[in-house]
Amino acid sequence: MNFDLTTEQQMILRTIREFSDAEVAPGAEKRDKEKAFPIEVFKKLADLGMMGLPFSEEYGGAGADTVSFAIVTEELSRACGSTGITYSAHISLGGAPINLFGTEEQKQKYLTPICTGESFGAFGLTEPNAGSDAGGTQTEAKTDGNDFVINGNKCYITNASYANHLALTAITGRDGQQKEISAIIVPTDADGFKVIDNYEKMGLHASNTTELVLEDVRVPQENLLGKRGEGFKQFLVTLDGGRIGIGAMAVGIAQAAYEKALAYAKERKQFGKSLSHFQAIQFKLADMAMKIELARTMVYKAAWLKDQGRPFTKEASMCKLYASEICMEVTNQAVQIHGGYGYMREYHVERFMRDAKLLEIGEGTSEVQRMVIARTIGC
Repeated sequence: MNFDLTTEQQMILRTIREFSDAEVAPGAEKRDKEKAFPIEVFKKLADLGMMGLPFSEEYGGAGADTVSFAIVTEELSRACGSTGITYSAHISLGGAPINLFGTEEQKQKYLTPICTGESFGAFGLTEPNAGSDAGGTQTEAKTDGNDFVINGNKCYITNASYANHLALTAITGRDGQQKEISAIIVPTDADGFKVIDNYEKMGLHASNTTELVLEDVRVPQENLLGKRGEGFKQFLVTLDGGRIGIGAMAVGIAQAAYEKALAYAKERKQFGKSLSHFQAIQFKLADMAMKIELARTMVYKAAWLKDQGRPFTKEASMCKLYASEICMEVTNQAVQIHGGYGYMREYHVERFMRDAKLLEIGEGTSEVQRMVIARTIGC
């Protein structure tokens, strides 16, 4: 068993760590306060060739693997959770379904601008009445000649304000109570398509979270992604990959909180000595370090299995579940170690804690992950 990163993975790690420290972290607190999308950061990421990292060079990607994607997501998230979730969704929710299920023509037309950074990647799944129960989709695409006419709403969609197009799920037919759910690529500038960006969020303030409203949006049937009626299967596969991204995000945010807490514990003096000399604080930091290492290993294992073409549904859910829950725990303890200062914005750890909570909810809640794991172990 070899835990060493490949030469290419090590190079990507060095590059993205230097970039994150120099270009992403310094403005993270300001962007969070101002709710400013990190567009300039992503222009520079595009110049580095990171925007299409795991996709084929044929479409403007870098041809890297899923482990590399996890590394980049972790490092960006360590510097800024909002940047991390934007990148993870861009790749795993925006680009991945087109890469996995698109025709050659669709990949050339829709995946290429995602890889080059001309367009951000986004994916329209969640609806006001279809969250954990994604099969409860109500958005409908009716056939009219050679077109689909789409009506419905989507909510909590990442990156849509900056996407030229996105894949979304819609009902394309019914057989009694059974829904035929398909995935369709829809340009965001289509007539009747509105992207509304007015959510007030707990955290991840610099990321773009939107509502989509579709009123008689007409797209050609050639925009069908994959086979008709297989949209449900497609988004389950898409979410498996996305959960690796969420796991990597969680590791990055937890790592950032741990590093801040460790540095503060060494510097802060109480009762005549630094906090790091008190066993209570030492044990907190030891647990943080251990759990982050375990979470990172689980993320890498799920990514490695995916790269090997092996089943990884269970491992993706496990890494997402464990990493997101320890991230919440680690950020909470980081605030506690900082004491009153931890409650103040200038020390950053309260931002990490706010950002962490979404990871226990997005791309399948912790409860849904336990359902998936239970199913895969035969319960």
